[in-house]
Amino acid sequence: MKEFSSFNALIQKAIVDNWNQDALTDYQGITLQYHDVARKIEKLHILFENSDVVKGDKIAICGRNSAHWAVAFLATLTYGAVAVPILHEFNGEQIQNIVNHSGARLLFVGDFAVKTIDAEAMPALEAIFNLPDFSLHVSRSEKITYAREHLNMMFGSKFPKAFRAEHVKYHEDTAEELSMINYTSGTTGFSKGVMLPYRAIWSNVEFCLRVLGRNVKAGDNMLSILPMAHMYGMTVEFLFGFCNGCHLFFLTRLPSPAIIAEAFATVKPACIITVPLIIEKIIRKNVFPKIQNNRMRLLLNMPVVSKKVKNRICKEVYNAFGGNLYEVIVGGAPLSKEVEEFLLSIGFPITVGYGTTECAPLISFSDYHDFIGGSVGQPVDRMEVKILSSDPQNVAGEIVTKGTNMMLGYYLNEEDTREAIDEEGWYHTGDLGTMLPSGHIFIRGRSKNMLLGANGQNVYPEEIEDKLNTMAMVSESIVIQRGEKLVALVHPDQDEVVSFSQEELEHIMEQNRQELNNMLPVYSRISAIELHEEEFAKTPKKSIKRYLYKNN
Repeated sequence: MKEFSSFNALIQKAIVDNWNQDALTDYQGITLQYHDVARKIEKLHILFENSDVVKGDKIAICGRNSAHWAVAFLATLTYGAVAVPILHEFNGEQIQNIVNHSGARLLFVGDFAVKTIDAEAMPALEAIFNLPDFSLHVSRSEKITYAREHLNMMFGSKFPKAFRAEHVKYHEDTAEELSMINYTSGTTGFSKGVMLPYRAIWSNVEFCLRVLGRNVKAGDNMLSILPMAHMYGMTVEFLFGFCNGCHLFFLTRLPSPAIIAEAFATVKPACIITVPLIIEKIIRKNVFPKIQNNRMRLLLNMPVVSKKVKNRICKEVYNAFGGNLYEVIVGGAPLSKEVEEFLLSIGFPITVGYGTTECAPLISFSDYHDFIGGSVGQPVDRMEVKILSSDPQNVAGEIVTKGTNMMLGYYLNEEDTREAIDEEGWYHTGDLGTMLPSGHIFIRGRSKNMLLGANGQNVYPEEIEDKLNTMAMVSESIVIQRGEKLVALVHPDQDEVVSFSQEELEHIMEQNRQELNNMLPVYSRISAIELHEEEFAKTPKKSIKRYLYKNN
């Protein structure tokens, strides 16, 4: 590929160019400058080298966003190993499934996730490191134990005078070389390990540097809210921000709306990358109550004063996000039409993008100056997009795409790879859309079953149903979404149901719900189980016709 110029070269340049600048801060915690990051990366490289880790080996990382999460990830790729980022919200069994399926040799784990895992269930792992201080949690290798215990001595021997910017030399990656495997799910039967080559990561970051880097400058602050194990948060927040020379702040705890609002005010980010829920909560809680009264409605309907009122409202919204931003980028789920139309009406700099893990993640995006309400932007650099429809502008069809951002396929899963990528190389998103001649894409529906959690996490109903269907009195089930909540509709076992009263049956289902939720990550837990008297309608292939129950 002529355009490809190495992802690791971008990391190396960012470190050298910003050597004495602030790089990574755990919110209300430690700060690492770019030279500190380089030093920690170098130490991990020495550790890998003396533990016989070779290029192409898999290294898993699981924990809440933090400076050390970022360091472990960057150290893995710049060494030439393959990163396996794992959502910390997965439970122990799911984390273990991914570690085992990927064949990871090492695991870096945060202090929250470490309590949920069982090292014995991951027999191929040679070591588990604690993310907070890179100490050994488990070692099955004398070499690794020795290397970790003597790391500072080894580092001092390699750089006896000092570790300087000219010592930063990283693995020269090639376009098709595997950089990471990102799992869309934690359950073995449904795991899809998306294999992302270096070209896909490079292309996404290069696009962000071209489009966002014109207005977000080196030294600007950015707040990392989205999980870095999710491609949207990793690429557009973390990797773009780092390669652009920005100062990244990580919310190392659960990002509640109150904490996020406080962090916006403190960090004053130059660009906000987020999911709809965060934007909608701030607008509905802090803005709408002030403007949805008779006096304000009257003022907004008076042409003479309307513009001034809107400018004042826009400034108030702007200040709610820290008062220093260029734009807010929304992705991961559709933005409420009401909130989007309001923000556009007051001239607030908001835009919406679209992507998938399989495209690392960007498929389409437009700067807010070029954004059209209701759309998800235009195809990004080095990506083609087609609508499989006789009239792509007016009749919705499946959105397909191909280009530099695309995955190599699913790890150890040729069947799903063939289903996702056709013979001509087009990736089938499973989403329905239309497209204007200008290239602006409009999502019209999702033909896949995947649901989107409130914070943009992927929720796969089949995984939940698979567990629920094994529980007491459950014949079959379907999981649907109602607003921010997930609800399970259950058709009970008709042979057994006659022995129980309605009250007893409801009590059994509540017990099922509690037991089920203990097996699921927080974002995919069920808020209620509702009994469905009739058997669910089926297709000829005996699959439940999900679309019939979406609005139940």
